[in-house]
Amino acid sequence: MTREEEGQERLFRYYPGDFGALVVRVVHMDLAFDVYDGHTRVVSALTAETLDAPLESLALNARDLDILRVACAGYAVTYTYDRGAAHLTVAFDPPVPPRTRFTLDTETICRPSSHVLEGLYYDGISPAGPPTQITQCQQWGFQRLVPCLDDMTAKCTYTTAIVADDGYTNLISNGDPRGSRYYLGLGRSVQEYENTRTPMAPYLFFLGVGCYDTYRREFEYPDGRTFSLELLAKPGSDAEAAERALDILADAVMWVHLFTGRGEERDRETRQEMWRLVRVRDEAKRSGDREGLEESRRTLAGLAATVTAGYAYTGSVYREIAMQNSDFGGMENVGNTTIAANRIMPSPETTDPAFEYMVRVKVHEYYHNENGSEVTGRSPFEIWLNEAVTVHVENQYHAFLFGEAYSRLRTVLDLLDPSAGTLALDRGAGSMPIEPDGFNDPNDLITGVTYVKAPEFVRMIETLMGKERFAEGLARYHDRFRHANASRDDWIRCMEETSGMDFSGMAAVWLKEKEYPVLTVTPAYDPAARRFSLAYRQSRSPGGRLWEFPFRFALADAEGRDIADRTVRIMDEAGEIVIDAVDRPAFLSLNRGYSFYGKTMFRPPENELYLQVLKDADIVGRFTAFLALADREMLRVLEDPDAKVSGRFADLCTDLIADDRLMEETGGQFLTIFPSVEDERFAHRYRALHDARKKILASVAARSRDTLLEIYRRAATASAPGGPGSLEEEAVAIRHRQRKNACLSILATLDTPEVHRLLLRQFREAAAATDRLTAFSLILESSAPERLEILEAFAAVSAKNPVAWEAFLGTVAGSDCDDLVAILSGIESSPAFAIEQADQQRALYGRFALNRKRSLETEDGRAYLAEVLRRLAPINEYSTVRALDAFAFIDGMEPRHRVPAVAVLAGLLDSLDAGAYPAVYNNARRFLLGAPEAVRAYEEEHGEIPAI
Repeated sequence: MTREEEGQERLFRYYPGDFGALVVRVVHMDLAFDVYDGHTRVVSALTAETLDAPLESLALNARDLDILRVACAGYAVTYTYDRGAAHLTVAFDPPVPPRTRFTLDTETICRPSSHVLEGLYYDGISPAGPPTQITQCQQWGFQRLVPCLDDMTAKCTYTTAIVADDGYTNLISNGDPRGSRYYLGLGRSVQEYENTRTPMAPYLFFLGVGCYDTYRREFEYPDGRTFSLELLAKPGSDAEAAERALDILADAVMWVHLFTGRGEERDRETRQEMWRLVRVRDEAKRSGDREGLEESRRTLAGLAATVTAGYAYTGSVYREIAMQNSDFGGMENVGNTTIAANRIMPSPETTDPAFEYMVRVKVHEYYHNENGSEVTGRSPFEIWLNEAVTVHVENQYHAFLFGEAYSRLRTVLDLLDPSAGTLALDRGAGSMPIEPDGFNDPNDLITGVTYVKAPEFVRMIETLMGKERFAEGLARYHDRFRHANASRDDWIRCMEETSGMDFSGMAAVWLKEKEYPVLTVTPAYDPAARRFSLAYRQSRSPGGRLWEFPFRFALADAEGRDIADRTVRIMDEAGEIVIDAVDRPAFLSLNRGYSFYGKTMFRPPENELYLQVLKDADIVGRFTAFLALADREMLRVLEDPDAKVSGRFADLCTDLIADDRLMEETGGQFLTIFPSVEDERFAHRYRALHDARKKILASVAARSRDTLLEIYRRAATASAPGGPGSLEEEAVAIRHRQRKNACLSILATLDTPEVHRLLLRQFREAAAATDRLTAFSLILESSAPERLEILEAFAAVSAKNPVAWEAFLGTVAGSDCDDLVAILSGIESSPAFAIEQADQQRALYGRFALNRKRSLETEDGRAYLAEVLRRLAPINEYSTVRALDAFAFIDGMEPRHRVPAVAVLAGLLDSLDAGAYPAVYNNARRFLLGAPEAVRAYEEEHGEIPAI
């Protein structure tokens, strides 16, 4: 840390200055793990090489270990272990000379945890054998296993031997198996692994011992190279679902190879044909059609020789391993990806959003083999660099399968969601830049800023460069830094070299500043000169700097045809864009495709917005025009609670959901009306916003009940499951279900016995989990006399399946009913609820926290949330910190709610040990420091808050 940082109040535990260059170069680790139920003995031989100076001592990271032995051949060593600081310091006599290799031998003991989901921990109970134990090393879990240099730049090769109980079906680590598993006797056996091809950062290490159902299939590249895909599922899993999961994984692996290489835009038709032929070849392989197999192989090999393919896996086995308990949905571990058991394979209980997540997480974690594993960021401050490019590729894959319009609209919804959307949280009190000034725990960096804002920054770079040159720049980056570490400057430099553009100034603002630009535009048209001009002015960053970003817009005629389409790079504070020789546009389509991360301020006449919603050729333009109309309608209802909803807007909603072409392209998500407005007077009045939205939907239902019922029935027929198809076919069914449930949600606002019967019928007859949960949620919020009976019965059924139970918890916690806190308390008392399970924490507590109209605007909700935060902090800091996002806008809330909200955080701080729970403590402080008006009001009533 710099002196300047030392002189300021330390809001974070770690700053960039805490991550310097290593004093040695790590070469190899030879590890042996002797695993028992309650402890693991670890023997390590760490080979390193000194740099230009003699090495008198070496400080290793070692957290919560028992140190049994430390030795180094050729040197006498002494050591001290500071358990509190997690440092094992080894002194060498004589010092190790410069440029000399040495091997440090240690023998230590680590112990698995039941709730610290880092290092080695228990991952559920195996019914047929000893307890399942797995590791999680992101970011500093490796030092909980063995003394090491737990740094992203300590990339080295590994050999690993695992000794464990014969009862385990699988002993797993990174690399390729070195021979078969062999038995030692006395109920113990050994499996060895060799990871010597690709140097690996410590956070990517994985070790697992457990009982799994193992499924395998061969993966074959177009040129004939093969390796094995494996899926390790929990015991008793459905074999057909596991095979389906392997097929989905194989699609992801093949897509990365075919569609992320150089020249993809140029050779797209060839690659599309290869994609088709791969499926033909694999079907011939399954059916035993030898002639068809050989013919497709010959054709594929010929086509493969004409394209430059993308990443190809370098190992002999790539595994996906089901983990029951984790802070993350997935984690790459060089050849061994762990994925939440509830998301690793499809099941009858998998909802549509969960299915989409499953598709995404498979390609995401696999692509990390290249971007993150082979090329790794230099420090935790550059986790975004590993993640943003990977999410960008993940988004491309999702768009390939689900359609560009649907996929981009899904991302825009994630940006704009007022409760947990990235744009909202980016202006909240707890927001941090993509590359923050500091952090308390690496998990602080696992947020929407890293996974949504940072990929949008990457997308803006691609927009400015063009897809072809971007692919060239990315390939250059991976080639130049393969098997090494890279900084964000390295990545930017590769993009600049390829494009001839300067991105350094753009990156300096986007990566180091919070928030986003707001672009205010003013159009003008000169009919005599047939000249259109667009004056613009951008807001500055919180640090007073100008943003740089691509801004795409179009002029459209009354039929929605583009008169002109432009993409300009905004770099100055204000300017004017002029387009000559054009007719007067009927409407403007601004920020097309959501070309920049931010907001565009423009208030066109209402008639232009209605025309744009119906006619714009850009789906994001249509949707943002619809949101603008919804915002105006919401504000009108908020300002005058007695005002009637505009019939024109209500009819527009019906017209949109009745538009077959629109719904087939975007699904029911297009009809999203957020409980939000831009006007700061009402932006954080959560109950009022919810009620205004409900009033609008009730007006739509009252005016168009019969039409909505007819659309509902047609969509229900179209979405009826017909057995598993291709991912593209699954995407079509998902869009139909969205449309059907959008109709049902609107109709439910009528809350009549007829609607109750419709809800009950869908709930009881649903073949898809999404349909069942949608109906259940609407019943729970209705006046249906059966609601509590259905709640009890559905809870009992859901509790039998972990996938269904997680979905049930999230649905209930996000609902709006007066007895919600009592319902949640009852759920917590269920034997099925396990507070130490991260997925259940996220579903119940995280979802309730963001249900602010209940968690922050009711007395019983605040009391319940305060108690939950106190109980959860000692169990899982990460889940607790995510729940704290609910407090991002205390100063924007109604005055009557501000002081009670501050009281929740003040009470939490008073109950916490800052040293034991730094992430929770410091984040709670940041939210209070970001709400000065609320804190001032609280302190006038209750006195000073000591923590701030």
